[in-house]
Amino acid sequence: MIAFDNTYARLPARFYTRQAPVPVAQPERIVVNEALARELGIDPAEISAELLTGNVVPEGAEPLAQVYSGHQFGNWAGQLGDGRAILLGEVVGARGRRDIVLKGAGRTPYSRGGDGRAWLGPVLREYVVSEAMAALGIPTTRALGAALTGEEVIRERPLPGAVLARVAASHIRVGSFQHFAAAGDREALAVLTDYTLARHYPEAEGPLGLLEAAMRSQADLVARWLGVGFIHGVMNTDNMALSGETIDYGPCAFMDAFNPAQVYSSIDHLGRYAWNAQPGIAQWNLARLAEALLVLIDADEQAAVAAAGEVLAGFGEMFERAHLAVFRAKLGLQRAEPGDKALIEGLLGRMASSRADFTLTFRALASTGDASAYITDPGAWESWAPDWRARLAREAGDPGRIMRATNPAFIPRNHQLEAMIEAALEGDFAPFHRLCSVLARPFDDQPEARDLALPPKPGEEIRQTFCGT
Repeated sequence: MIAFDNTYARLPARFYTRQAPVPVAQPERIVVNEALARELGIDPAEISAELLTGNVVPEGAEPLAQVYSGHQFGNWAGQLGDGRAILLGEVVGARGRRDIVLKGAGRTPYSRGGDGRAWLGPVLREYVVSEAMAALGIPTTRALGAALTGEEVIRERPLPGAVLARVAASHIRVGSFQHFAAAGDREALAVLTDYTLARHYPEAEGPLGLLEAAMRSQADLVARWLGVGFIHGVMNTDNMALSGETIDYGPCAFMDAFNPAQVYSSIDHLGRYAWNAQPGIAQWNLARLAEALLVLIDADEQAAVAAAGEVLAGFGEMFERAHLAVFRAKLGLQRAEPGDKALIEGLLGRMASSRADFTLTFRALASTGDASAYITDPGAWESWAPDWRARLAREAGDPGRIMRATNPAFIPRNHQLEAMIEAALEGDFAPFHRLCSVLARPFDDQPEARDLALPPKPGEEIRQTFCGT
């Protein structure tokens, strides 16, 4: 039996709508993440297709759809909310309290005209990418399982429906606070602030403490994204989790050829959420959180703005420290030296000029100490490598060990994800299971899976990714 302990469902009724999943025709289990289930204290055998799709609501669950609002692509979108996700409840396992959500579980009052369903492609994509992120050591929601619904959904054409069981530290978003701020509901803001602090940052105090803690977690998260060439693709305020986890894998992508301004999302026409724009967007989103908290910070609006501004001013330094720490490790460096930033930027600039494969360039540094096969601009590698080697010589220990544990050999490459989805649409889930297996050990060489480490061949490149809805 799954031991639920539901605290969000005890919050005031205006935080959510109680909503059972909408039953489906013929549930069929695709996969269960057995290791994660055990970590949550759940017997994997209990996770049936009926549970994964919501046809059976387990005892102790209190299904609900959360309400929130937010900015989307910088524009205020007003009330949003879980339009196709149902929070079954919370469990307390080896790593603390976790939400279990069914994504694609049917219409809710927040569906905004949608059908509340998901099709197979985005479900498999989120499963693979979120689990790959976890294996890379990056804070993220997790995938507990996936199932087919036995029903079709219409997305330009009929496609097989599916449901993803997602696990998260919580689903509290910047947009959760914005929702109650927009409604002028100070009481709800105070309740949500206290709840979020107790759940995620018990060492922090009050709205300013929450803001600073959220800033620190986001600075670390985005620095880690940049370190693996990850582009979230849709960093709206309703997609920024207060827990500091990566959430909502829609048009996300990992870069192949390095381009700091790379965008994949088909709806990001102006590059708002490009790879190199993500730190600035994180700060922008945090400023929206600060605005929502102003009424709790001080009754004097000017004093509240000044206090929040003082906290927000620290984001740049927070991110810089996190960013340098990530890229120092990628270069095998443990100590900090004044020239490290220039050394890192020098390498990235050369990679950009050569359109070097992001993952393979850093993996080559870790494996052989020679990335000249990827940094191909004449003289570019030779003009950088001696400074790096001299810097490594001043390090103690084994820099290679650090680099091999930091620079993955395998990432979920876009063309492989698309090929996996196409195979699954034909009923072949072998590529899906193979990707899951290989990406669970991203820092191991795995010579038998060498093909999954390679960038796309000409004609295989994926230039656009699409929102999962």
